[in-house]
Amino acid sequence: MSLNDTINNINQNWTDIYHLLHYAHQENISHQAIRLLQHVEKKKETTIGDLATYLGVTHNTASEHIKRLIQKGYVTKERRVEDERKVYVILTAEGRKVLLKNTQLDHEKLKDVLENLDPSDIVMIEKAFMLLSQGAKKCF
Repeated sequence: MSLNDTINNINQNWTDIYHLLHYAHQENISHQAIRLLQHVEKKKETTIGDLATYLGVTHNTASEHIKRLIQKGYVTKERRVEDERKVYVILTAEGRKVLLKNTQLDHEKLKDVLENLDPSDIVMIEKAFMLLSQGAKKCF
């Protein structure tokens, strides 16, 4: 099997997994807004400029996106006491909840699937996801 075949198989399986096991979406939130929330969560300390670079948009466009997320209560902005020129975007508890529901697999659905697998298969699945995550973190 070629590397391209492996990539295609991983992608097909991932889309099947996500399609079948995601939480039911209840919020009216765009994919781009979810990407912003995810970046804020993963990077911990991020600025509007960082978010603009991440999305490949202007600073003003990123700022408008963040204003909408602030209005929904998903993020806040915070100045650092040490350097008041720096303004960081911070995920709120509500933002964290929305992010979880829009990026993670449904805990109960995943539990149902795992309960029907052999324990050795569960260990293998967990290790495979860990290796893929570690590899991604090294590359990006």
